[in-house]
Amino acid sequence: MSEELKTIKELADELGVNKQNVQYHIKSLPNKERLKNEKGIILLTIDEQNFIRAKILKISTDKVLADKVSTDKISTDKISTDKVLADKVLADKVSTDKVSTDKENNFLIEKIKIQEEQIRDLKEQRRNGKEQLDIKDSQIAQMQNLLDQQQRLALQDKKLLEEYKSEINELKSLKMPQEDKKENQSQEEVQTIKKQMEALNDKIKGQEQLNNQVSKKWYQFWK
Repeated sequence: MSEELKTIKELADELGVNKQNVQYHIKSLPNKERLKNEKGIILLTIDEQNFIRAKILKISTDKVLADKVSTDKISTDKISTDKVLADKVLADKVSTDKVSTDKENNFLIEKIKIQEEQIRDLKEQRRNGKEQLDIKDSQIAQMQNLLDQQQRLALQDKKLLEEYKSEINELKSLKMPQEDKKENQSQEEVQTIKKQMEALNDKIKGQEQLNNQVSKKWYQFWK
């Protein structure tokens, strides 16, 4: 409750009279509208209090006015003091708000730094992931090349083996020289056949070695 407003009981207690006495003089107030609090209790202003006080104490109007001036001065001084306190409270609040704002700004700055660091990490991971994909693509391409090469070699091997078998069969189907021919001529033909068969065997061995080399490369790729 404001210190300037008083209830009938409060004023009666102050003047040392009963409530009925105060209520009697309230009827003489020039204004008929009464202030009331949230409970519906009548509140008296300073002017109303002074009017009733003068009636009850039978003091001069000048004294009442003097008291009013004194009261107004005290009220003014209080207002001035309250203003100083209010200004101080406001300044303190502004200072507190500034500190709070600075803390919030620092927090936001730190949060932004963390987010930027996370973004850099994500970009690095993405770049590393792309490099790994490129490596995998390269490995797949190499594997496909090796598969194609192995298939080509397998077809070549099959073709060569068929040719070797055909040549061997042709050589085997050759008739041996007749006994009535000269011995030197027979020996030369036999040696020629042996050399041809050895050459065919060398080709087969060379092809097998080439296949083994390709198989080793394939094994090392997957190892």
